[in-house]
Amino acid sequence: MYAVIEQGGKQYKVAEGDCINIELTDVSPDAETVELDKVLFVGDGEKVKIGTPLVKGAKVVASFKASAEDAVVKGKKLHPTYFTRRKNTRKRTGHRQKFLQITIDKIQA
Repeated sequence: MYAVIEQGGKQYKVAEGDCINIELTDVSPDAETVELDKVLFVGDGEKVKIGTPLVKGAKVVASFKASAEDAVVKGKKLHPTYFTRRKNTRKRTGHRQKFLQITIDKIQA
């Protein structure tokens, strides 16, 4: 069974047991699981449910590896560069996005 979920403006195709990085959200430090209720699509071989825009009653339950505080990981360092032509103006900035690393436990449809 797999599902397509929406989190933080992005869509992810997930299955049970997958480990994914999602946008950092507010989660209490003592939380053990997180429920993602924006499910767009649920499929199981022959049977599929397509939401308009969301599948009613469907949710994905995910857990953290150790704790919610340890699940925060950093992504790749990005270097956007800005310049203005013929003016000798250049600016290079660095940015490193934080993500929440979760493991998909159960897909309920």
